[in-house]
This record gives sequence, structure tokens and C-alpha cells, in this order.
Amino acid sequence: MITARREAWTGRVLLVLLMAITILPFLSLFVTALHPSGTYPPGLSWPGEPQWGNFLKAFQAARMGELLKSSTLIVLGVVPIALVIATMAGFAIGHLRTAGRNVVFIAFVLGLTLPFEGIITPLYYQVRDMGLLNTRWAIILPLIGLFMPFSVFWMRAHFVNMPAELSESARIDGANTWQLFWRVHVPLAMPAISSLAILLFLWTWNQFLLAIVLVDDPLKRTMSGALGAFQGQWGTDIPLLCAGSLLILAPTLVIFVIFQRRFVTALLQGSLKG
Repeated sequence: MITARREAWTGRVLLVLLMAITILPFLSLFVTALHPSGTYPPGLSWPGEPQWGNFLKAFQAARMGELLKSSTLIVLGVVPIALVIATMAGFAIGHLRTAGRNVVFIAFVLGLTLPFEGIITPLYYQVRDMGLLNTRWAIILPLIGLFMPFSVFWMRAHFVNMPAELSESARIDGANTWQLFWRVHVPLAMPAISSLAILLFLWTWNQFLLAIVLVDDPLKRTMSGALGAFQGQWGTDIPLLCAGSLLILAPTLVIFVIFQRRFVTALLQGSLKG
């Protein structure tokens, strides 16, 4: 009994420390953003007169409204297409008894080992030859392909644990493969699909490398990619730079807080199936 209590308290202490380490950088950004523009705040000191107008100034200076529109268009171009392709591929590899499915699955697993940094140079020349440089398609199309290995792996992990009897019963009732997929398995896969959608949204919204390499116009990048141009313009104004960084981080934090329960539920369901 004493050992169990000790382990419980140890776990709580570690969680508190981890939470403090996680929150501290955001707290530092927030406090620094409230200092007068052009100053160099000393650590985590609360300003005598908080400058809440720094957030409005950063929003206007970085043209956040246009950046929100650009990021939204990129997310809408990446996430739905990636979800459809990954769900269909995961169903084919994980549930259907198709020839060569293991070979295809191994190829996708190998794709998980490719870092973005390792393929950025050939990707640049390929996008240039396609005439897509400095367009949002230069971000959308590569991201769909780069997200496929993990997305297919994620969806395959769900479909591989679905009972074969479920499909056999549907086929006895006259369902073909297409109806089996859309009417039976997709509704059951919604927890896995929704959690994957959250991950793809976060990764797309926070995409930095492809945005700054393949797109010159900051207003056609993601919000994170446009941060580089904002930093170059306001790099000496630390409070304004911190305010802009928080504004860029805000949408991802809001999305994660809203959907965190659904995301955790999908992870727990996957662990129970496994």
C-alpha cells in the first residue's frame, strides 16, 4: 500500500514538473509580449504597464488576416485529400486480401525514414520543373505525398484489427467492396480518421521548411512559414516578435484543446485493439 502511494505521488510530481517545463516557454513569450515595443525585457518580469496593443500591432504588421486565409487554403488542400487516400490505402493494405499488400506496406514504412530535410533539394527542382514555385500548390502537393507513409501506417493499424466476420456478413447481404468500405468500415474508423485529421492539421499549419524554400511570397505561405519574414522585419523588436509568435501558435493550441479528448480516445482505442 505504501509503495503504491509512493508511486502515485512520484507520478504526480513528475507530471507537474513536465507541465511546468512545457508551460514556461509560452509564459515567457506572453510576458515578454506585454512589454513596451522596442525594449529588451529582463527575464520573466511583469511589466508595470502591460502593452496589450502589441498583439493588435503584430496582427496588422504581419498581415495575419491574409496569412490565416493562406494557411486555411493550404490545410483544406492537404488534409481532406490525404485523409481520403490514406483511408482507402489503409483499408486495402490492412483488411483486404490483395496481392502484394505486404510489399506495399513495407514501402510505406520505409517512407517513414525519409526526413524532409533530406529530400528538399530534389523536391525543389521537381516543383520548379512543374512550374509550381511560389504557389500554394508547391506546399500542398509535396505535403500530401510526405504525409502518406505515416497516414497509411496509422489507418492500416485500425483496419488490420477489424474482424473479418464483419466484412463476410456484409458481403452475404450483397455489399460489394466499395459499399463495404464506405458504409461499414469508414463509420467504424471515424475515431482513427478524426485523430489523424488533427495530426495532419497541426503538421500542415506548422509547416515551416517547405514554405520558406518553395514559396517566396510570405502571404502564400503557412503562418509558421511567414514567421521568418516577420522575424526579418521585426527581429530587433522582441516584444512585437513574441506577440506575433503567440498569434501564430494560437490556432493550433485552440484546435488541440478542443479536440484533445477525441484524440486521446482514438489512441486508447488503438492500444486496446493492439
